Amino acid sequence: MAAGFDIKEGKHPIVPVMLYDAVLAKKMATELLEKGIYVIGFFYPVVPKGEARIRVQISAAMDIHQLDEAVDAFTEVGKNLNVLT
Repeated sequence: MAAGFDIKEGKHPIVPVMLYDAVLAKKMATELLEKGIYVIGFFYPVVPKGEARIRVQISAAMDIHQLDEAVDAFTEVGKNLNVLT
């Protein structure tokens, strides 16, 4: 959230990063994979139209370096795709 993404809160390891656009969700997932971050873009018909998102699964086995790496990749890709300013 500090990076500026719209994240749905919850108490589970699956964290949805809301993008609201199917093409953008697919493109962001592809670019993150190119940076070594495996996430899934979800969009209609899996979620309601206009509710496209990136699904991130956090694990207790991840260390702080891995989490920082993921945040950095999300921030870089988010800026490149104009999700973040």
